[in-house]
Amino acid sequence: MSPARPLEIRGAALRRGERELWRGLDLEVEPGEFLAVLGPSGSGKTTLLRAILGLEPLSEGAITALGEPVRAAGNRRIGYIPQSRPLPRDAALRGRDLVALGVNGHRFGLPIPRRADRERVDALLDAVGARDFADRPVGQLSGGEQQRLRAGQALADDPRLLLCDEPLTSLDLANQQAVIGLIDRHRRTTGAAVLFVTHDINPVLDKVDRILYLAGGRFTLGRPDEVLDSRVLSDLYGAPVFVLRAGGRLVVVGAPDAEESHHHHDEEHP
Repeated sequence: MSPARPLEIRGAALRRGERELWRGLDLEVEPGEFLAVLGPSGSGKTTLLRAILGLEPLSEGAITALGEPVRAAGNRRIGYIPQSRPLPRDAALRGRDLVALGVNGHRFGLPIPRRADRERVDALLDAVGARDFADRPVGQLSGGEQQRLRAGQALADDPRLLLCDEPLTSLDLANQQAVIGLIDRHRRTTGAAVLFVTHDINPVLDKVDRILYLAGGRFTLGRPDEVLDSRVLSDLYGAPVFVLRAGGRLVVVGAPDAEESHHHHDEEHP
């Protein structure tokens, strides 16, 4: 029997109050596929990930992840890297404790330290380049350091589907490349599928197999060269949009609600 497809979405629609974020979404994601999810603020990118996690009910349709209908109880074979939000300054957890929650946090009762767990935590810390600050309180770490730890936590259980919600926010270029490299190595070595929400396609452009672009209650899906096209995005937005190539980077200009539509990192974060 062939393994279940990491993700299948059938006839999905999702509303927020009177506003429909999207409808008629059919999506099949194959093992090892890297799918980038793009679109302006409010287009439903994070909401899509929440629906896959079973935290946001669909208005219509169904989602199957790793052969099972999604449920609010979650699935440990689905990893999740959330948007970067600073942890409280007085948080008592150390960096390694945060990663350890991904290794043994699912067990009932007090976690009993085990040698295999400690070795797994150390390996994850090394993989995300966090060993140097692993024993410091997480609240005293920079946003980039915290995000490296979140990436390590998300990969702790060797997920077969990895959902990433703008995981590169607050990271400098070196840290961006480290986190991307970790996600890509996991994908290539385990065959995990990746859904990667981002406002900037450029750091992951050479990894991406397909793009799902959400805008104005509509969507388009295809290879990067099919989706990141002036004519295609103009039709999606219903307004003139231009895709420019400069210095090996793509810049989308003219899109309504341009806060997240300019997929050029230097424009977003001077």
